[in-house]
Amino acid sequence: MSVRVYVSRDATALALGAEAIASAIVAEAHARGIAIELVRTGSRGLFWLEPLVEVEAGDRIGYGPVAAADVPGLFEAGFLGGGAHALRIGRVEEQPFFARQERLTFARVGIGDPLDVEDYISNGGYRGLRNALALAPADIVQVVTESGLRGRGGAAFPTGIKWKTVLDTPSAHKYIVCNADEGDSGTFSDRMLMEGDPFCLVEGMTIAGLAVGAEHGFIYLRSEYPHAHRALEAAIAKAYAGGWLGADVHGSGRRFELEVRLGAGAYICGEETSLLDSLEGRRGQVRFKPPLPAIKGLFGQPTVVNNVISLASVPLILERGAEFYRDYGVGRSRGTLPIQLAGNLKYTGLVEKAFGVTLRELLYDYGGGSYSGRPIRAVQVGGPLGAYLPESQFDTPLDYEAFAAIGAMLGHGGIVAFDDTVDMLEQARYAMEFCAVESCGKCTPCRIGSTRGVEVLDRLRAGIEREKNFALLDDLCETMRSASLCALGGLTPDPVRSALQHFREDFEIPGGKG
Repeated sequence: MSVRVYVSRDATALALGAEAIASAIVAEAHARGIAIELVRTGSRGLFWLEPLVEVEAGDRIGYGPVAAADVPGLFEAGFLGGGAHALRIGRVEEQPFFARQERLTFARVGIGDPLDVEDYISNGGYRGLRNALALAPADIVQVVTESGLRGRGGAAFPTGIKWKTVLDTPSAHKYIVCNADEGDSGTFSDRMLMEGDPFCLVEGMTIAGLAVGAEHGFIYLRSEYPHAHRALEAAIAKAYAGGWLGADVHGSGRRFELEVRLGAGAYICGEETSLLDSLEGRRGQVRFKPPLPAIKGLFGQPTVVNNVISLASVPLILERGAEFYRDYGVGRSRGTLPIQLAGNLKYTGLVEKAFGVTLRELLYDYGGGSYSGRPIRAVQVGGPLGAYLPESQFDTPLDYEAFAAIGAMLGHGGIVAFDDTVDMLEQARYAMEFCAVESCGKCTPCRIGSTRGVEVLDRLRAGIEREKNFALLDDLCETMRSASLCALGGLTPDPVRSALQHFREDFEIPGGKG
């Protein structure tokens, strides 16, 4: 009998040499006359252990981080039977980082071959869609509404309300659009899901189509995700071949077609109306609202625009029921959030937890403190437009309302940590510079305000007319927040103001902290 060996094909593992390791394992097994079955999986999300190799040896035993040069030694140690070796970590599920998680949306990621539809079905896939096919559209929307699911892309708008708006808007054509333009710094959960469990997204979008009466869907994917692109195209082709997409979804007589479209690298196309312009073949620019995309969206038709994780959460909700999902979380933040730990942390990767866990728990119990060993001074949550939080706010629970109360946002769940060597004036300047580079140019407060912001911060660094420029910076931030057309210009003041509020000493040093 052959031994099953698992090696990730996730972009993180590939960047660290997983392809060479997989080839080395196959070659070494052949040279020794040992029969193995190599399974390429998604990532388990423990990035410091990548490339991770797992072996079915009674239990599923992990070894990592593995280099190609380690492979002969692993065979010598009998790793195919779970043998002792310096890289042996035991069962991944028993690692503290993993064991304390609540893996709902990411339950299958890293477990099996993400492009094997039969493996997907055997691990619970398409149960949600089967249940949805037995329900009326309004009943599907009601289940999603009662689950408490909110948009995981950043705005946290209730998913069920958006779906009901599209359902109730009469039109001959409606669309489902997945916003897979994951461009925030420190975020990678969309990519991990698309590479590690693409059928889950396909299933979620199909359920959304059934719920609102849409027969066509588009995945708008950032061009910087070639591995996710290949995985999605392969999964969609297999879903068509298996009767899970097309004119007769699972023999129901219901139609749902699905395509992938690539963006061109513009951060602004993560904003839903810019995304729709780009999808229609135009330059990505923010549209005025109203009308909302749910009423007049893609090609002027009612459109559901949801993030990858929002849509990928739907199959479980339809499988297990609204109450099951709603039982996780706190307050109005229900379910789980895939949290992405990045920056200066000892242990980085993906942590799926129910809402309510604190920043301090994530940074120290999961992240292990700073990689440098120095004190963590600041954390940015929610991407480049998120506020910088000081140590005094680390006990804030991950909850949309709790974060809003301290002038912050959860966004897409990305957390970037900085130790005490960080220059917060430089971080504030980067926020303004990022906005200037990525602005679509449609509105003056964002286009011009961000450029003026860089200039004001440079004058502060030089010690020029300090009080006057502090007042000017505050006035500029208020103008951008109040008058910008979208969140890019409107939220850029948050990292600037929070850095100034909590780390003002860095702004008082001529020439900056560095």
